[in-house]
Amino acid sequence: MVLLYLSAALLVIGYGLYLYVNRNFKYWKKNNVIGPEPVSLFGNLKETALRRKAVGTVFKEMYDEFPNEKVIGIYRMTTPCLLIRDLDIIKHIMIKDFDAFVDRGIEFSKKGLGINLFHADGETWRVLRNRFTPIFTSGKLRNMMYLMTEQGDKFVDYISKICLKQREQEVHSLVQKYTISTISACAFGLDTDIFNEEVELFTRMDKLIFTSNYANELDMMYPGILKKINMSIFPIAVRNFFNDLVKTVFTQRNGKPTNRKDFMDLILEMKQCGEIKGTKRSTDEKQSILELTDEIIAAQAFVFYAAGYETSATTMAFMLYTLAQHPDIQNKVIEEIDEVLKIHNGQITYDTLKDMTYLDKVFNETLRMYPIVDPLQRNAQIDYKVPGTNVTIKKGQTVLIPVLGIHHDEKYYPNPEIFDPERFSSEKMNSRHPCAYIPFGIGPRNCIGMRFAQTQSRVCIVKMLSRFRVEPSPNTKLTMEYNPYRVILSPDNGIRLNIVPRN
Repeated sequence: MVLLYLSAALLVIGYGLYLYVNRNFKYWKKNNVIGPEPVSLFGNLKETALRRKAVGTVFKEMYDEFPNEKVIGIYRMTTPCLLIRDLDIIKHIMIKDFDAFVDRGIEFSKKGLGINLFHADGETWRVLRNRFTPIFTSGKLRNMMYLMTEQGDKFVDYISKICLKQREQEVHSLVQKYTISTISACAFGLDTDIFNEEVELFTRMDKLIFTSNYANELDMMYPGILKKINMSIFPIAVRNFFNDLVKTVFTQRNGKPTNRKDFMDLILEMKQCGEIKGTKRSTDEKQSILELTDEIIAAQAFVFYAAGYETSATTMAFMLYTLAQHPDIQNKVIEEIDEVLKIHNGQITYDTLKDMTYLDKVFNETLRMYPIVDPLQRNAQIDYKVPGTNVTIKKGQTVLIPVLGIHHDEKYYPNPEIFDPERFSSEKMNSRHPCAYIPFGIGPRNCIGMRFAQTQSRVCIVKMLSRFRVEPSPNTKLTMEYNPYRVILSPDNGIRLNIVPRN
């Protein structure tokens, strides 16, 4: 009899759990929004939650499944979200009606690096964005060029040494060495000789920061829970690393700004004031003030360091992979590099890079084929009627923009799987919808470090292709596979290429 009661109790509990995890799965049908059928607990993200597919791939599949829909109703785990396919609607959300979608909705513990420029929301984000934007002006980048070129010279010397022993190299981890050294020099004033020192610490940080953990899935099921329970998406070792990094730089500079005018100088200037203020958008608006705590300083150091090295490294790895597969395009890039450098007396300056217009097209096409951040995410601040539809996004709901899907849509890019830099000729770019190409996002909350990333990447590629070519090796994959364990779109098991000295 006891066994019978126990079995009945388990059945009731099991059925109760089933009803609970499926409680929201009729939401979009009730609202007459078409979308893929959800799976219990996982919603439409089973493949990425189980780490079978990269998140960008999963969203592209959903994008492709409903080619005639402007919006798609999906479920991230158990939470209803809206996937946006229509470019005009994307323009409204990201630009025209930005104030209704200013937040990303991915905040977490303040003490766990959560108050950084990427993850912060609301007035905190506005104050941080306003204060840190001046770091990335063209004038600041011009001043940083000598640091980038110095690291570029060290990088190609390092390549020369290792290629004497073995031409085949894993290029993703290789270019990470350059971007780590560059961001260390340009943002923190650290002369990190990554090419000769042990790199285990940086490799460990990379894995801890960019490897998916299930805190993200938890936040999808219960939006905002990480902030409520003061939980971080990163291990404590990451927080300690950036706390120690900031302390080291402060000590080196005796707690005062120097004449470097880099990221840490700006932090030190603000620290002397004790707080930072936002810009008032109207005379009636109350001015936002943010106390500059140690947690906020470490959080900005984290986001500048992490984003500054990894997104650029991954983009360059994808580009080298593509150039190795298209020697005709590589020849044109090398020819342009040689010609422009000759005009500029061999010096790589900000103006030198601006004159390399074909190289710019190749970078753009690389990011079209392999966008790094996918999907883009915004949270509704109000109930919002989606233009051109009968759909209303409720306050607090998340909208998602599938970058990989858009970038591979034949409506915008004929034969999208073919690598064609001429897609980014002035004529074709002007005829395309502005939201058809969004690797850095678009609108007021686009990537603040976009120009820095573009500049440091171009310096590295110019230095490298001035002395080397890249060619497929016996271990080069014919098609790109993405790592399902990474939070950004990354090559699975790296990219192996032969690096060959030029004659």
